[in-house]
Amino acid sequence: MARIVMKFGGTSVADLDRILNVARHVKREVDAGHEVAVVVSAMSGKTNELVGWVQNMPKVAGSDAPFYDAREYDAVVASGEQVTSGLLAIALQSIGIHARSWQGWQIPLRTDTAHGAARIMDIDGSDLIKRMGQGQVAVVAGFQGIAADNRITTLGRGGSDTSAVALAAAVKADRCDIYTDVDGVYTTDPRIEPKARRLDKISFEEMLEMASLGSKVLQVRSVELAMVHKVRTFVRSSFTDPNAPGMGDFDNPPGTLICDEEEIVEQEVVTGIAFAKDEAQISLRRVADRPGVAAGIFGPMADANINVDMIVQNISEDGSRTDMTFTVPSGDVAKALAVLEKNRPQIGFDVVQHEAGMVKVSVIGIGMRSHAGVAATAFKALADKGINIRAITTSEIKISILIDGPYGELAVRTLHSVYGLDKQ
Repeated sequence: MARIVMKFGGTSVADLDRILNVARHVKREVDAGHEVAVVVSAMSGKTNELVGWVQNMPKVAGSDAPFYDAREYDAVVASGEQVTSGLLAIALQSIGIHARSWQGWQIPLRTDTAHGAARIMDIDGSDLIKRMGQGQVAVVAGFQGIAADNRITTLGRGGSDTSAVALAAAVKADRCDIYTDVDGVYTTDPRIEPKARRLDKISFEEMLEMASLGSKVLQVRSVELAMVHKVRTFVRSSFTDPNAPGMGDFDNPPGTLICDEEEIVEQEVVTGIAFAKDEAQISLRRVADRPGVAAGIFGPMADANINVDMIVQNISEDGSRTDMTFTVPSGDVAKALAVLEKNRPQIGFDVVQHEAGMVKVSVIGIGMRSHAGVAATAFKALADKGINIRAITTSEIKISILIDGPYGELAVRTLHSVYGLDKQ
């Protein structure tokens, strides 16, 4: 017998029929003798609807400023998961499973007071462990917790994944199964490269890189938590028949296991190709090269909540001037330019240039640590296709390359092929 946390996303619980299908997945694990807790998202589209209501209420009331209290935002938006958890508990009871719904405050899942983007501080899993030991399935509303002032908080978009992994760590689960609308983690997006393969296993570090670089399978914070607490995490499809062959295999179910590097016996040099669209490149020309200039540029950007990614600095021959180039999401270009212009006297640049519509393509693999020539292979393959590289950044297990947007899909397919990822 094992202890399992199962998480189901919005598309998996989009309507009553799908919620009943989720109940059948849960029943399979209960019938196998496992202790089970389930974490659910709001029904697909419901969170967006709730957010829209909050944002429109001040306008309906005739307010000129679109102001709303973040605490009341959380009170409204958290209700989507409350509905789903109650419906799933009813579905489970209807098919003979002892189940009870739980809200974040009932566990309790304690967070800080950053409403709308709260971070988990502590989870007391003792009551859940007791109930699961008595044969009760705990159906937990994801995405929410309670702050020190006893107000409901939400964890930000994708927060249900974070809830599930944190809960799995708190109850010392043997595994956390993340059910979604895909059947695992692929070497790249199958919509761009039909030859993409589903991975049987991927390390926490590789998954963290893929999640942060454009892969939408898991939310970054959930992977960070899983890595810190070593929570073995399976990505599985909720749309596979719950009783299909192999679905009840505890040791090797269909899907992708995200685990510690030590569990992966045969490490590939390159595991996957990730990409992020709508990147923008900003360049500051002829910046005075002095101590603190980088802080003068990127400090105000951070204060404005602008996420800066790739950074490249070129020093002039005499060392008096530097060019600073970096990337931001295309949607943040106007805000970034305004911040730079406001701080121009302190920074001291001659001119700022920008270009949107860039794509960042990344090669990821823990095998890079012990293999030379991985970057050279990528550069030659792109050159052979006539793809110009705008910027390059590297880490121990990643190479990220910035290119013009129209070449994005070609670059993904080229790199996927050159590293042999399209071969079984």
